[in-house]
Amino acid sequence: MVVVFGSINLDLVAQVARIPGPGETLAGWSFMTLPGGKGANQALAAARAGAKVALFGAVGRDAFAASALANLETSGIAMSGVAAVDVATGLALIHVDAHGENAITIVAGANGEARATQVPDAVLGPGTTLMLQLEVPMGEVAMLARRARDRGARVMLNAAPAAAVSDDLLRMVDVLIVNESEAAHIGSEHELPTMPEQFAATASARHGCAVIVTLGPRGALAVRGDERIAIAAPPTRVVDTTGAGDALAGAAAAALDRGASLRAALADGISAGSLACGAHGAQAALPLRGAIAALAETL
Repeated sequence: MVVVFGSINLDLVAQVARIPGPGETLAGWSFMTLPGGKGANQALAAARAGAKVALFGAVGRDAFAASALANLETSGIAMSGVAAVDVATGLALIHVDAHGENAITIVAGANGEARATQVPDAVLGPGTTLMLQLEVPMGEVAMLARRARDRGARVMLNAAPAAAVSDDLLRMVDVLIVNESEAAHIGSEHELPTMPEQFAATASARHGCAVIVTLGPRGALAVRGDERIAIAAPPTRVVDTTGAGDALAGAAAAALDRGASLRAALADGISAGSLACGAHGAQAALPLRGAIAALAETL
């Protein structure tokens, strides 16, 4: 089983000719509400990649909660671990201009109330892959990682968005997933190389974990001890890259959870991320297991 502890958001997206300046009011030409949050996105990505998934997090007791949870509730994900709290559901307020550039304000809301204690010990064992990110309180992430590691679960951390990550947390992680900027951020904080390959090799050696660094259109690389893997991304018609990183993380978690090798998990992750770039929206674009497997066979 893949257990995800993380954020659940509703994205409020307005398309405008240009990003408004201070004090300026502009007319937009379209508006969408889209479910999001890295925890929710990765849970759905893992479920669509074939894993049994349970999600733990928090939403508000407000009108936004139902929209934020809509895709999850129809996907077979176990939702009993999602708490309803007296704080507004997490929101992302997004302006997207005519060139595809954006300006985003994130309001954590209920995500700040997510607690490691929501996850029972019974689901943290050798048969569990725990997926973590950094859009819920860092202390809760670290606490849950330690409990899971002590009970024999596989601990995966997508260290995103970039934030200060302690050595103690990194020591609890079996698989670390970062993009190039997140690798550079952690590297500069922990006296590690900041270039992707050197970062992955040094971090893997220091912390005894597998390290995956995503490289955008160039694919991704993975290092675990003496094992070095690099897989190029397949040719992709890019429509929207919003959910690519979460698609990769969720699909990789699903593959490792069913016993796949690190290389096979990386191939599944790159395939899912590439396919997710071909449609609009983070969750709407997440691919199914069959499509992921077909593309992964070509890598």
